[in-house]
Amino acid sequence: MSQTTYSIRMDNNLKEEFDSICEDFEMTATTAFNIFAKAVVRERRIPFEIKSTNKGLEAFRKLRAEAAANGIQDMSLEEINEEIRKSRKGIDV
Repeated sequence: MSQTTYSIRMDNNLKEEFDSICEDFEMTATTAFNIFAKAVVRERRIPFEIKSTNKGLEAFRKLRAEAAANGIQDMSLEEINEEIRKSRKGIDV
């Protein structure tokens, strides 16, 4: 498998603390970021809760509740894309 470089910017103090914690786990920051990326890809979600007080989050939660009420909260990305494709073609979904 080919490798690539992913460059990120962060506060110096945050980097030092992160590196220190990674050392405690006997891993590098690269290993930690790879673990995070693999979890995101595997689970198709951020593997921890992200909180916000903005209205966007409230709207997202409302849509999630509506999806659950309609029994469609577990649709796969492929199923969602198929619904969008049908809608764009005017096919009754």
